Amino acid sequence: MFEQTFKNIDDLLYKDSGSDSELDYIGQTSWVLFLRYLDELEQDKADEAELKGEEYKFILDEEYRWQNWAMPKDADGKLDHHKAMTGVDLVQFVDGKLFPYLAKFKQEADSANTIEYKIGEIFSELKNKIQSGYNLREILEYADALPFRASTDKHELSHLYETKIKNMGNAGRNGGQYYTPRPLIRAMINVIDPQIGEKIYDGAAGSCGFLCEAYEYMYERMEKTTDNLKTLQENTLYGKEKKNLAYVIGIMNMILHGIEAPNIIHTNTLGENIRDIQEKNRYHVILANPPFGGKERPEVQQNFDIKTGETAFLFMQHFIKSLKTGGRAAVVIKNTVLSNTDNASVALRKLLLEGSNLHTILDLPGGTFTGAGVKTVVLFFQKGEPTKKIWFYQLDPGRNMGKTNPLNDKDMEEFITLQQTKPESEKSWILNVNDLDEDTFDLSPKNPNTPEEAPLRAPEVILAEMKTLDAETNTILNSIKELI
Repeated sequence: MFEQTFKNIDDLLYKDSGSDSELDYIGQTSWVLFLRYLDELEQDKADEAELKGEEYKFILDEEYRWQNWAMPKDADGKLDHHKAMTGVDLVQFVDGKLFPYLAKFKQEADSANTIEYKIGEIFSELKNKIQSGYNLREILEYADALPFRASTDKHELSHLYETKIKNMGNAGRNGGQYYTPRPLIRAMINVIDPQIGEKIYDGAAGSCGFLCEAYEYMYERMEKTTDNLKTLQENTLYGKEKKNLAYVIGIMNMILHGIEAPNIIHTNTLGENIRDIQEKNRYHVILANPPFGGKERPEVQQNFDIKTGETAFLFMQHFIKSLKTGGRAAVVIKNTVLSNTDNASVALRKLLLEGSNLHTILDLPGGTFTGAGVKTVVLFFQKGEPTKKIWFYQLDPGRNMGKTNPLNDKDMEEFITLQQTKPESEKSWILNVNDLDEDTFDLSPKNPNTPEEAPLRAPEVILAEMKTLDAETNTILNSIKELI
């Protein structure tokens, strides 16, 4: 049922002249869904307060609550056409009053961790692009029919929302950098095994796939006490995201996974000087897939000890600095970080190997990321002790990866199992750091255990063999004829 609702909303956005790509569709669906969610959240809180004989103070003023502007209803629970705005009136209200009112929350909120601040942040970043008030009226009606109350509903909604993010990743422009295949994320989390009480961080949060999956992983495994739930909800998952649309999508994704006021800050992570990172700003676990290929300006590079324009290398320095001693990280990065010979690459490898135990490198096949031409690896490391041995695993799903044939959880099973004992196999091997070239610290994956392929035979040999086989076949046929 929900799937059809999402499809109907997309169809209306497609007809509307204001939205022209999947990226717009998800941005527009997000703000509508967010306000619909906020209304349910406020209703729940008001009901809870009433049960305790208290009064709930609503976040939104009367005029701006969902049931007043979006879906005023009559006594039968049907849309009240006398009160409901539509057409030009509706668009003017949304653009001229609703968005400016909600954007003001950013200035008035007590702190960035409150839902009020998130409201202000979202509505100062997004614009309503739905130009037809008639289309918008229909979209609001569809959204109103989505049930947010039960956790099973939320689960299905979050699943559909994930699918939209995935499609957006294939929509071109810069959508792809928001989406990391979920089976890969789940495998990374499995290896890192975050525990309740640990703080988990993604400094390039995008659509918050890592944080949502970490939430699911921990929720399933923890003891379901009120304290644990509060800790998981409020003091466990932290992220930063620079891009407007990704920030909004990430917040919405976390909300749909059940996190009421996500600790996601809208900022350029690399704008922070790593020399200012104190122990109180550090995390037990870092999970991330930072954007690569970007070029950061010289003034941003000043925030780092190893200066380079390559975004991913700056993020790596930020992550190393943001980990507590003994903290664990799993980071997706392009494979050239292992072999490039420029000064920054060599310095980064040296920094990583000397200050952390880079115990595992997962080498991913091309096509793991839809539409990305680069090959990637995942670095698993623990901060605080130098690396002595690295276990490499070369993922080979036995097929060409791509849009129609994406990575799945089964592809990752062998890696997760072997990683616990780190044996040598046809796909895995161990590298001793003492054997590295000390000038380059080159870590290119070179699998010494690849089975030898049968050498190609010369055409004359093949023809001679065919002749022999023909002769044998004739002999057999002749003996059969004699028997008959």
